[in-house]
Amino acid sequence: MMPCTMLGAGRYHEGKPMGEKWTYWFGELGKEANDSVGKKCANLGELTKIGLRVPPGFAISVDGYRMFMKETGAGEEIKEYVRREFGDTKDVAQELEASRVIRGIIERKEMPSKMKEELIAHYKKLCEDCRLADLSVAVRSSGAVSMPGQMETYLNVKGAEEMVKKIIQVWGSAFTARAISFRFQQGLPIDWAPIGVAVLKMVNAKCAGVVLTVIPTTGDTSKIIIEGNWGLGESVVSGEVNPDSYIVDKETLDIERTVAEKTKMVVYSDKGTASVDIPEEKKRLSILVDEEVREIARICKQVEEHYGVPQDIEWVIDLDLPFPENLFFVQARPAKSVKKKGNDADYIIDLMTRLFK
Repeated sequence: MMPCTMLGAGRYHEGKPMGEKWTYWFGELGKEANDSVGKKCANLGELTKIGLRVPPGFAISVDGYRMFMKETGAGEEIKEYVRREFGDTKDVAQELEASRVIRGIIERKEMPSKMKEELIAHYKKLCEDCRLADLSVAVRSSGAVSMPGQMETYLNVKGAEEMVKKIIQVWGSAFTARAISFRFQQGLPIDWAPIGVAVLKMVNAKCAGVVLTVIPTTGDTSKIIIEGNWGLGESVVSGEVNPDSYIVDKETLDIERTVAEKTKMVVYSDKGTASVDIPEEKKRLSILVDEEVREIARICKQVEEHYGVPQDIEWVIDLDLPFPENLFFVQARPAKSVKKKGNDADYIIDLMTRLFK
């Protein structure tokens, strides 16, 4: 049997052109599928294609969203509500109320039976290939337009029924107050927000974090910065802790290490995830050894070279697997620098060269 880490490498392709089906294994996708399945799913597919270790899973395209909204009638209900209640002006209270009502409309609906059957079949196949019953999965939003922090992710989701429920809730999270405000400001429809969804195996995280292949405060593209904490990466992404930091020279792979005193980490719980105290003996211990730091940096250099621009990448190390098979990547997107390095014109030329080489 093919190892779980290789699931989705294309073996499940049904021969249907893009648009005639609405679920895809990551190995069927690439960056060209952005508009069909959203950035996150397209990037996971692209990373799979170029040989990176990506947790196995599948994508639900925006066509799946459209089918659900049409077959349940939720789309028409939302359109009518917005027409009736949401005028040309807005305030925070109005956005909060619109979010509450619209999410309620979506989350009260049942998944149409044929859609539910297909989703459960995919989940069972994922369990079979990973040789685990009731596999824990992450259910994550995947918008065609990047809107970090505006939609929701559900972690440690167990069982087919719970997975289906969380998919509906992710669709509902396209109507958070933040997302509604963003669309209003951008002149986009408030009542229609098709997004993709990623369903992927949870990794039993020893530690996790983020990588930037540019120093964000200076725009220095000669170095990589790796940040991380014990447990799942949510504590790093959310800013809950002061993480360990490793600055790596791209050419020499020399490491500048800053080990923080870490107090909290995010772990699995019966209800998904929980923030817990880090054991005293691990608070001041580096989460990564040099070998792990250099392997993360080496791979992230390859990702940057593939995309042609500095990247913001999420990584996780699995507690149950040997190195380097235990290193997984769960997100890659263009990095944003806070401050340009040196002369603005030189910096822009550098980025344009990377973009078009």
